[in-house]
Amino acid sequence: MDSAKGGGGSGKRGRGRRGHRGGEDRDVRLSKSMSYALRHGASQMGLQMGTDGFLFVEDLLAHPQFHSYSLEDVERVVATNDKQRFKLCTHPEDGRLQIRANQGHSVQVVDLELKPVMAGSPDCPAEAVHGSYLRNWSSIQQQGLSRMKRTHIHLARGLPGEDGIISGMRKDCDLAVFIDVPKALADGIKFFWSENDVLLTEGDAEGKIQPKYFSRALRLRPSRSILPLQ
Repeated sequence: MDSAKGGGGSGKRGRGRRGHRGGEDRDVRLSKSMSYALRHGASQMGLQMGTDGFLFVEDLLAHPQFHSYSLEDVERVVATNDKQRFKLCTHPEDGRLQIRANQGHSVQVVDLELKPVMAGSPDCPAEAVHGSYLRNWSSIQQQGLSRMKRTHIHLARGLPGEDGIISGMRKDCDLAVFIDVPKALADGIKFFWSENDVLLTEGDAEGKIQPKYFSRALRLRPSRSILPLQ
């Protein structure tokens, strides 16, 4: 990662990874707080986010919610996050360190570095998978997948633990819904690769991937089994 310039470190030192509140790992708390600020809450928190989704790290650390964290803490969380949720880089003009979330926004971010997927191209997967929960399966069967309040529906190349799969679904998902990407592309639904290899789509005009694009569905726990589609 690029090094900071200016007041990013604020002279603060990290207090070790384990905090007092409920024993939750301090880095986990920082990761969750950064996810909220960078994906959803920057405006409400009074933080200035660019159209590319970046915030200056020194501004983030100056906010009361982050006063107990240091630049070192932020750099460690970004480097060790298993899903590569965040990106750190220096601003091209003034060299100040900035940070953004790679995807998952509910606020509109215009300039995320997303790579469009073209039908028939080498990076167009035959299918991609969305992780959810069995309690939602009945609704998903009927109404499809929805981006809800987010700007995109998230899809992975494969299931967690498969070769090279680091992101795209939560580890505790017990439902996997596979999407026929070429079929959806042929009907005008757009897909994009994010920087951390998550496939993103806004869905159709209603923000959905309709059930007709489902290729298969799996129950993941307690053992894997095929679920019937409609």
